[in-house]
Amino acid sequence: MVITGSQVMECLRSGKSELGHHIIGKKVDLVLDITLIHSRKKIKGAVCNFQGKDAQSAEKIVGEQTLGPLPPYPLESSNPLFQLNWRRTININLGVKPMYGFYGRILKIDLNEEAFSIEPVDDQILKTCLGGRGLATRLLLDHNPPGVDPLSPENLLIFASGPVTGSPVWGSCRHGVFTKSPQTGYFSESYSGGTVAEHMSGTGFDAMVISGAAERPVWLEICEGTVHFHSAEDLWGRDTFKTEDNVKEWVKQNRPETKKCGVVCIGPAGENKVSFAVLENDYWRSAGRTGVGAVAGSKNIKAIAFWGNRKKAFADVDLLKDFAKSLARGAREDPGVKAYKSMGTPMLVDIMNKAGAFPTRYWKKGKYEHFEKINAGALHERCEVQPHACLKCFMACGRLSTIKEGRHRGLKIEGPEYETIYAFGGLCEIDSIEEIAYLNDICDRLGMDTISGGNLAALTIEASRQGKIDYQIDYGQVDSIAQLLEDIAYRRGIGDTLARGIKFTAGEWKMEDQAIHVKGLEPAGYDPRVLKGMGLAYGSSARGACHLRATFYKPELSGIVDPEQIDGKAEIFTEWEDRLTIFDAFILCRFYRDLYQWDKLSTIIKGTTGMELDIGEMRSIAASIVDNTRRFNLREGLTLQEDGLPKRFFREALPETRKIITEDQMKQLMNDYYRARGWNEKGEPPK
Repeated sequence: MVITGSQVMECLRSGKSELGHHIIGKKVDLVLDITLIHSRKKIKGAVCNFQGKDAQSAEKIVGEQTLGPLPPYPLESSNPLFQLNWRRTININLGVKPMYGFYGRILKIDLNEEAFSIEPVDDQILKTCLGGRGLATRLLLDHNPPGVDPLSPENLLIFASGPVTGSPVWGSCRHGVFTKSPQTGYFSESYSGGTVAEHMSGTGFDAMVISGAAERPVWLEICEGTVHFHSAEDLWGRDTFKTEDNVKEWVKQNRPETKKCGVVCIGPAGENKVSFAVLENDYWRSAGRTGVGAVAGSKNIKAIAFWGNRKKAFADVDLLKDFAKSLARGAREDPGVKAYKSMGTPMLVDIMNKAGAFPTRYWKKGKYEHFEKINAGALHERCEVQPHACLKCFMACGRLSTIKEGRHRGLKIEGPEYETIYAFGGLCEIDSIEEIAYLNDICDRLGMDTISGGNLAALTIEASRQGKIDYQIDYGQVDSIAQLLEDIAYRRGIGDTLARGIKFTAGEWKMEDQAIHVKGLEPAGYDPRVLKGMGLAYGSSARGACHLRATFYKPELSGIVDPEQIDGKAEIFTEWEDRLTIFDAFILCRFYRDLYQWDKLSTIIKGTTGMELDIGEMRSIAASIVDNTRRFNLREGLTLQEDGLPKRFFREALPETRKIITEDQMKQLMNDYYRARGWNEKGEPPK
């Protein structure tokens, strides 16, 4: 363990001369107390007292080591002043007061060595990226090896929270997972709600960076100041629900100092490295897109439990409390809030079908004739439904649904959400909300993304109908689709092909001209032939055909922006994207987008971090985050052609409206977007 001059100076500036350490690894588990011997700014040496045990023999270790004399380095230097002779260590907690809204600490976990370290984060980095996606993108750029195989041990898996996590701010209980995607080969970001973010923040870290791969299946226990590595061989093969239950029960029985913990885990799909495997939490919440579960599986991580009682310091707690109270009062009669609370995201089925933009029969149609059997009304009629909220949320968009009748009677699920209904109900033409819930439940337990699952099922149906594969499946055949999902999770037969993702599958089946995706990620349920801004959203998104980076379907559906508009649309889109990029740096729920305009975001930043930023300054931070994300993708080989849309959208008009989006329209949207971002004609940010 190395102690540098600059680290010692930071300690002295804080008025401390004693440093506490905990060293843990395969060979030793030691607690160290280091006392610096100094006069004014001159460090003469240090005395280290330590006690602990040999991790293998359990033999006690007690001793003292004098460190020094010191070489004549300047104390501001990063050169080593003295070194302890144990490899598996955590670094010094220097006692330096972190920036408001942050802990100023990153946890680094090395699975190869079953070791970890804690490193400080410079305040200037936090000021320029705010945390969350901003911090994680910076970490990936700086530390992920260029060109790394997404499923190799060297690919980093990063968990991050934001400066609002643990605050009174509504919509703040969300965490993000970041890596290089096995589904696209590019930037991967995936967010989840529920309860985990609060427990994650309680451990006292702003981000957790996991490298390497365990020799055998493990589950990690991350708590205040330490990490425990547990065998997960008895959990391997279990579904996500059972895994979460088992880990939570273990923590309950063996950690009396904590009442609860948050758990993220993978199912069989993640274990088998399915390219669109998810990380599940709270049963039904998922970090669901771009295959973060496959990366966890490649590292032999079955689950991670988070617990702790650390609390951040916020710049103005009273301001945040008043802000939260005022927002809750004002939102009681807000039409959007009331709609989400009463109907949830399934209300979009009617809206999208009416607009003629509800993707149906694998993107061949824009309306589904049986939409009334799978919409919000059908869900509330056919199931017992209760509104269900994440922590620190008054919107309660979740639908905790229990099926009343039929072969799935008693099945309980939070959902189905709109995206799952579109993927199985629209694309696969399943005309029963109960059967869609059943397929949703299969995906949740296996740990797979429902959007990719539904898209690939529909592509398989087309391949079967065209005689490209020998597999019996067709539109509306629920049990055949259910079997296909299991085949994918366990990589049986054609499931092994589909598990590799849509780009690989389309190439194998010679369906490149039919497969619908951008950069290897299938779109959400908003057809860009009707909503032209969603074409820009899909093309420009760093992670593929994503609807969430700007949620631009909202202004186009509500009439704020004309869906057919091309001129000037990129500038409007960029402003929406910038605001929601700040959401991702905070890690706030997207459904607060109407309530948190720029003035509200400025108040949140002031209350959490103490910074007073205007719109221009916030947009500058957002732009730098988007630029860094783009730099990551360009480094990994992204080409301009991959910013486009599937050619079917240019050539095949929707039968109900005869609408398409032309290649020229898409080219103009993307070129205008590059200019709005300040990028050159090659889509490259300034250096």
